Amino acid sequence: MAKKVRTPKPPRPAGAGQRPVQAPKKRSGPSRTAKVPTSSVGGRGYFWPIAAVVVGLIIVGSVLGIVLTRSSTSLAKAPLALNKPISWKDLPAMQTGPPPWNNGGTTLSLRLPSLGLNQLGQEQLAFHIHQHLDIFIEGKPVKVPQAIGFGIDPQTGKPAYITELHTHNALGIVHVESAQTLRYQLGQFFGEWGVRLTRTCIGNFKGGCGLQWYLNGKRQTGDPAKLVLKNHEEIAIVVGKPPKTIPSTFDWSANGI
Repeated sequence: MAKKVRTPKPPRPAGAGQRPVQAPKKRSGPSRTAKVPTSSVGGRGYFWPIAAVVVGLIIVGSVLGIVLTRSSTSLAKAPLALNKPISWKDLPAMQTGPPPWNNGGTTLSLRLPSLGLNQLGQEQLAFHIHQHLDIFIEGKPVKVPQAIGFGIDPQTGKPAYITELHTHNALGIVHVESAQTLRYQLGQFFGEWGVRLTRTCIGNFKGGCGLQWYLNGKRQTGDPAKLVLKNHEEIAIVVGKPPKTIPSTFDWSANGI
């Protein structure tokens, strides 16, 4: 096949200058390389921050669930801080009068050896949980005093030591603070308080006093002194006429706990 002959370009006029280069025209409309604004509503810019937040919440929830599960499991398997029943009749310097009862701090050291509790120079927070205790006698509340579990120097009136179970105020909040995870019982708290607690009575009432006790608002049976203390329990001890309402919860957040 014969090669096609190209038509030559027309000759440029004599004296003509260089051919001008046409400037590139500016493209109208959006550039192909323009990025989608990250602040546009419904744009992809919101996807990754939201996804990161969702993933973070899932991780936090999973970790919290594991921690709570491990905490409850470790407490269930932990040894008892006191492996024998409390002999109330053998505890020294018990409070024998009617309520209200003082914190028992000046005679606390006499009872500690029988309660599986220790004199500590400061709080131990490796194991730290709380409970709330309400006591009602003939429908009226009995104050749970502050500084239960604090050894008080009788000469100075100042705290000399602290134990694993104690109160910081008179709101009925029991603090369990220990260097190791152990199963502490409600009877140990009453023992250091110097107030007898059995399945039938509290304090030094003669004979049976018709004691009832509740955990998180539900009626319980058995010996309340053997109750193993767990976090955020609401414990109510009732003697005689019950109050109009048995407390079932406590506002922990209002007290920063």
